[in-house]
Amino acid sequence: MIAVWAPLLLPFLTVPLARRLAESLPPRAAAWLLAGTATVLAGGTLCSLGLLATAGLLQLPPVAALGHLSLPWLTAAAPSAPLAAAVAGLALAALGALAVRTTRRRCLELRTARAALPAPGAACAPGPGDEADAASHTATHAETDADQHPDTRPRQAPMRWARAQRGPQDPALHPAGLPSPRLARRLARRPAGRPALAAWRQALARLRHPADHPLTVLDDERADAFALPGRLRRPGRTGEPGRIVVTSGMLRALSGPERSALLAHERAHLTGRHHVFLALAEHAADVHPALRPLRAPLGYHLERWADEVAAARIGDRAVTARAVGRAALAASRSPWPARPRLVAAAHSGPVPRRVAALLQPRPSTAPATRLRAVALALAACLALTTGATLEATADLHHTVEAAQHEPGTER
Repeated sequence: MIAVWAPLLLPFLTVPLARRLAESLPPRAAAWLLAGTATVLAGGTLCSLGLLATAGLLQLPPVAALGHLSLPWLTAAAPSAPLAAAVAGLALAALGALAVRTTRRRCLELRTARAALPAPGAACAPGPGDEADAASHTATHAETDADQHPDTRPRQAPMRWARAQRGPQDPALHPAGLPSPRLARRLARRPAGRPALAAWRQALARLRHPADHPLTVLDDERADAFALPGRLRRPGRTGEPGRIVVTSGMLRALSGPERSALLAHERAHLTGRHHVFLALAEHAADVHPALRPLRAPLGYHLERWADEVAAARIGDRAVTARAVGRAALAASRSPWPARPRLVAAAHSGPVPRRVAALLQPRPSTAPATRLRAVALALAACLALTTGATLEATADLHHTVEAAQHEPGTER
């Protein structure tokens, strides 16, 4: 059972490698790398703690009798297992309570933020016209002029908005709404009478084909803009799309092209589901203390990801850089009350560093040789974590089989 300790120690070596490699990758790849590393290491830690606790539970007389195990053989094979199991059990209980508390707090923050906004029906969704024009119609006293906000979106955006207005459709259907003969046969073979399964299929379809997110403008002099995550529709609960929230003070602080860049940035947060990345990093940091340094760089790379998407959307990196800088200056003059931790904003994070990156023609990369060395070391650490977890599981399985076949075991 020596391998069971490796996943508990490897995060101290893996986290610096992941951070170093993320600095040399494009923002999207860096965000996926950091989130995936945190998930793998946190999963290995939980598995190791579970195996340690299970090894100690096997030495309890009721458990040994239930599994037909030789208690003297188990005690002689692992005399220190009860102590390690007690510590692992306490750690698992503490981690479970911490995970429940974190989840409840984040859900409460999101519910409070949604309740403070107008009803979704009152929010104006971006249409084929200018997005800032939709914002001016939503705000009660927002002094914005649609003529100052040119439409910089691609030409296919109005068609996407029209499809969103019609509501979600089955992805198996043609644009005309009729299935092909092959898909019609597949649909006919689907079992009927499963409303829960059909609801989950619709939820997965919405995940694969998200609709445009409505825009809400608050009549507030404080400058702020953020992307509020939505929630999926489940049986017995209505769904709610993610919403882009911006104040009239922020709209007045930016020019027309800069507003388009700001809204494209916030939409990138919702389309990329960056709140899921932040939630994974936060729960991973609760599992292992060595994973806490991953959350700050992950937040930075998520902002950089949205910056690059916004720059590509409007076709001007300099305008996007000015939008980020001016939004941060406007928000610093009149700070908004505490937002939910899972809510991403264009003016958060190290703004000077983000502006400098946007003013470069493309994200810079490190020399290939050094990048390969760091990538190989990180891959080796992750593979070792996974392999050690599997080996520890196999060792426990062999221990149970050996204890069951020991002479004198009651059957």
